[in-house]
Amino acid sequence: QVQLVESGGALVQAGGSLGLSCAASVNTFRLNVLGWYRQAPGKQRELVAYISPGGSPGYTDSVKGRFTISRDNAKHTVYLQMKGLKPEDTAVYYCNTVARNWPWGQGTQVTVSS
Repeated sequence: QVQLVESGGALVQAGGSLGLSCAASVNTFRLNVLGWYRQAPGKQRELVAYISPGGSPGYTDSVKGRFTISRDNAKHTVYLQMKGLKPEDTAVYYCNTVARNWPWGQGTQVTVSS
């Protein structure tokens, strides 16, 4: 059974940096396009970054230039490095495939204070 465990969330000041990790217990990890999602209170969960099996990334406009996604297929882990954080980045962050076909983990809370 697939299990996703996100970690690294914290309370940071605007302009700060933070790194998130997501460990996946799934044999097909390396075959999937993986994504980081976030969900702010009262809003829908949105995809903010994705990375192909070969390591090619993509970002939504609101995080482009500030967030960096990476993956370690040997460790079954996907990372999200965030810098220049803004209060509007406050959300619970999750990882999954871009098809959203794995069970969601508990997420990790990122709070950016102004």
